[in-house]
Amino acid sequence: MDIFSNKGIAMPDLVFGASLYFPPVFKALMLGFIIWLLIHRVVRDWLYSGDVWHPTLMDLSIFIISVSGSMWILTRW
Repeated sequence: MDIFSNKGIAMPDLVFGASLYFPPVFKALMLGFIIWLLIHRVVRDWLYSGDVWHPTLMDLSIFIISVSGSMWILTRW
């Protein structure tokens, strides 16, 4: 009996990598996160200088805008 045989498997040509699925929302989140990292680095000093009433909410809104923009980029591309 050969343990590396694929005779009993229903779909022998299915590879593990082919069974992974990344939905478009996940791709938009990852691209949006990268865009947010770039924007956050530029405006970080301004955010935490005291000019913004609530820096965490401003940071979150920048992230949401980044994810929305990346979703738009992915759908137009």
